[in-house]
Amino acid sequence: MAPFLGLFCAFDGGIDTSFSFPLPHRPFCGLSPAVRGIPARPLGSVEVITGSMFSGKTEELIRRIKRAILARQRVQAFKPRIDDRYDAHRIVSHEAVSVDAVAVGTSASIEERILEETDVVAIDEAQFFDRGIVEVCDRLANRGLRVIAAGLDQDYLGRPFPPMPELMAIAEEVTKVHAVCSVCGGPACRSQRIISEATTVLVGGAECYEARCRGCFEPREVPRTLF
Repeated sequence: MAPFLGLFCAFDGGIDTSFSFPLPHRPFCGLSPAVRGIPARPLGSVEVITGSMFSGKTEELIRRIKRAILARQRVQAFKPRIDDRYDAHRIVSHEAVSVDAVAVGTSASIEERILEETDVVAIDEAQFFDRGIVEVCDRLANRGLRVIAAGLDQDYLGRPFPPMPELMAIAEEVTKVHAVCSVCGGPACRSQRIISEATTVLVGGAECYEARCRGCFEPREVPRTLF
């Protein structure tokens, strides 16, 4: 609710200003920048799509990319170079839906490649980027771009997966999607690793992970493989 600027009481069709109090000596925050004498600038934003493996994060990202293209907006899409499961130069969902993308190694590489005419920046598998991705997304939004990032919210132990928590904190919109639990069929929110590999970052699909609900998830350390 907007702040009150003064208190006015009406009596017999007139206005009694005896109860009014002075206006503050600062612009009213409810007015538009143009009215307040501040130059208007494009309004950017950060949107985060998150959830477990097989929850449809990438499909939702691609859906938003395609809608932006239909709206004649100029879109640049990026993916981490480490993720080459289905295609090295496309964002591809588990259902084989895909769009063109640029594979990069660092968050700084994304910012360096943004073109002047770009309206929308899409980033897949954001959890695989360095922590600088948070500042990059924030700066791009401050420049007036719409930034859409998709990524896992938890690692294979069920812990928050950096830098996703920080990215969600600065976002205007966070969409959490759910998979189907491979054990009980309920809504799944966690990624169960099913192979013996203990590294936090392990790019893989159905051969490495299952979607699990809270009750069926087993948050255990995976034994390291000895060679």
